Amino acid sequence: MTEPVEAGSVVFMDLGINLGYWGTTGTDDLAAMKALTQAADVAGYRVAWLAEAYGSDVPSLAAYLSAFTENLEWGSAVFQIPARTPAMAAMTAATLDKITDGRFRLGLGVSGPQVSEGWHGVRFDSPLGRTREYVDIIRLAFDRKNVEYHGKHFELPLPDGPGKALRLLLLPERAQVPIYLASIGPKNMELTGEIADGWLGIFVSPEHLPEQLEQLRVGRERAGHADGSLDGFDVAAQVGLSMAGDLDTGANRLRANAALYVGGMGSRKKNFYNALARRMGFEEAAQEVQDLFLDRKHRDAAMAVPRDFIDRTALIGPREHVAERLHAYAEAGVTTLSVSPTGDSLEERVAAIHTLADIMDAEGLR
Repeated sequence: MTEPVEAGSVVFMDLGINLGYWGTTGTDDLAAMKALTQAADVAGYRVAWLAEAYGSDVPSLAAYLSAFTENLEWGSAVFQIPARTPAMAAMTAATLDKITDGRFRLGLGVSGPQVSEGWHGVRFDSPLGRTREYVDIIRLAFDRKNVEYHGKHFELPLPDGPGKALRLLLLPERAQVPIYLASIGPKNMELTGEIADGWLGIFVSPEHLPEQLEQLRVGRERAGHADGSLDGFDVAAQVGLSMAGDLDTGANRLRANAALYVGGMGSRKKNFYNALARRMGFEEAAQEVQDLFLDRKHRDAAMAVPRDFIDRTALIGPREHVAERLHAYAEAGVTTLSVSPTGDSLEERVAAIHTLADIMDAEGLR
């Protein structure tokens, strides 16, 4: 078992819930998503995140589900950059911010080569430069300026044609909708610190987080924040939640998901999650999980995921162990801890949402 980070002064975190996708095999139906969001709302969670790949989209679900909650903020984790023009992303974010009375957070990500090129027909080239320009254009739109932009990847309006620089007609509820980037690699982390208001991290470990925060600080300093200060910047870690009587039972519920990402999200040559696991010190395991998954031995791949990897990157096991890990995340620098609750039934998952909130309160972490 990984040793917890030594306790220091008490720091605070917001809680979030990850709802993921809808409508595909193994995902929740709308009734379950509604029950989970309402439980999180009642338990005082701060934000609910929704995902998209090549099935359900975020905006439709966010608009629908937000009507059943009173306090939760809503976030995209993520809008896929190749799926929308930056102007369309700005329009959608402004609309959702209006619908939710100023409670929308715009999370963006470049997706991966297979989805970008195979589903959206957009070349997966220059992801850093494309992301920078994409965010530039969105901020221009939020500033209610005529959107004129001459970049390497985006040209608005198009030259030598009838297009004109237009201004966003519908303003978001707030002057600027917070923009988050889902980033994994070091250079992308630096870019996130430079141009975003928050980071959406996956497989976040308190033991590995200091290295990632240093990368964010490089970008923050580049943007003019003294000494790379992270004040006002949201470090939003997405982790699994599996309350159980022991660590093995808790970990087993999360093995298949970890194997999918480490082993199957991308090709053998380009899998960002596999590369992250390697940087975290799990080189041999990451190789084995990928080999088994790509050989379509999915169950074996799941069992090859080390329990220590899951323990470092999720909240698993009994209440006492979860409490230790919550302190580790808070003291490492996480400001929003967003959980994906697992269990053998919807009732167990709802109970886990409330139990986690109770632990946070008992430990004085929020």
